[in-house]
Amino acid sequence: MKGIKNLTEGPILKQLFALAMPIMATSFIQMAYSLTDMAWVGRLGSEAIAAVGSVGLLTWMTTSLALLNKVGSEVTVGQSIGMKDEEAARNFATHNLTLSLVISFIWASILFVFSVPIINFYELKSHIAHNAVNYLRIVSTAFPFVFMSAAATGIFNASGRSKIPFTINGIGLLTNMVLDPLFIFVFDWKTDGAAWATWIAQAFVFSLFVYQLKIKQILWDKFRFFGKFKRLFTIRIIKIGLPVASLNVLFAFVNMFLGRTASSVGGHLGLMAMTTSGQIEAITWNTSQGFSTALSAFVAQNFAAKKIERVMKALKSTIFMTLIFGTICTFLFVFYGNQIFAIFVPEKEAYEAGGLALRIDGYSQLFMMLEITLQGVFYGVGRTVPPAIISISCNYLRIPMALLFVSFGWGLAGIWWTICLTSILKGIIILIWFLAIKKKTLDYVLY
Repeated sequence: MKGIKNLTEGPILKQLFALAMPIMATSFIQMAYSLTDMAWVGRLGSEAIAAVGSVGLLTWMTTSLALLNKVGSEVTVGQSIGMKDEEAARNFATHNLTLSLVISFIWASILFVFSVPIINFYELKSHIAHNAVNYLRIVSTAFPFVFMSAAATGIFNASGRSKIPFTINGIGLLTNMVLDPLFIFVFDWKTDGAAWATWIAQAFVFSLFVYQLKIKQILWDKFRFFGKFKRLFTIRIIKIGLPVASLNVLFAFVNMFLGRTASSVGGHLGLMAMTTSGQIEAITWNTSQGFSTALSAFVAQNFAAKKIERVMKALKSTIFMTLIFGTICTFLFVFYGNQIFAIFVPEKEAYEAGGLALRIDGYSQLFMMLEITLQGVFYGVGRTVPPAIISISCNYLRIPMALLFVSFGWGLAGIWWTICLTSILKGIIILIWFLAIKKKTLDYVLY
């Protein structure tokens, strides 16, 4: 197949690194979009960063919805490649892009029209809420670019060409980094400037994906970006991607509730601490997600080719690598939480509140990385339901736990301990589930 790498043969560790490093770097680049905004907006004060942070939770929900077609592409296109069915791979790629366009327009319209009641959910001061509404309305119009870029990323990952999304997203990040200070401070657009910088960067990223797939035709000749829906292809994509998207969207809903609770307990500093610490914690999350995504693409091809031994060797190598990185991040968060947070928000009250969140959450990093790594195996074999069950149930446990701990008089620390303990629980449960099924099922079909 033109431009597609075969992952069913060759050295496993070398292939995993070659696939994982660009994916991981791409994840860091996507995280850096938010951190760049936070770093610049943080210079405007904690109230400005609270406004951007409240929209950040909705942006997280958006990228969670986009996972339907990102994971859908990685699994369906990857398995088609593993079975050497080029026509099916092309059709699945087109279907994922078309579906992402439809979903994104619906979602962006909802956020734009109902931006005021959505932001009012956080019960922020009126001037902070006003800035947040403006920010949301601007970035929501760029969400179709985000969705289709995510689907295109999944297509390239499944094809073993993860360096291309890395390069494209890197160019987008540089664009955002240049435009942020220009729009925020030189043009004096403040938080609106950060929104417009992100908008332009996301549009540019999508245009580069169009160039690679449609103009340069790097994977297939005469590739169709959009087409009519075919029932069997659409059902397969939704069956694969919906559980993943659902668990992440529901996770975002839970964090919106926790954000409101943090705002009620600690004012705008509470919301700011939660959203910004979450962005910083994404360092470990994106590292493990990068390896997990690479593992998923690797497993998809090898599972379809019935090379189970390669699947298990790849899993062991991935767990080893992520645990080393997780240990380092745990040490940094627990012992240097204040100092790390102060890089983004230099106000003393702000970095003390955020530093406490990082220190408590630091204890759960290894378990979180274990959970995400094992998700990659489940996704690669097309069994996305078990991770969804674990994630949804444990994430929704956070609501009563947070209310209980706050009622004990623990304040914001009660919310941070809720997040920490449930993350530990998710890692333990998915490990037990995986080991039980692996032992019972000789062919390793995870169900």
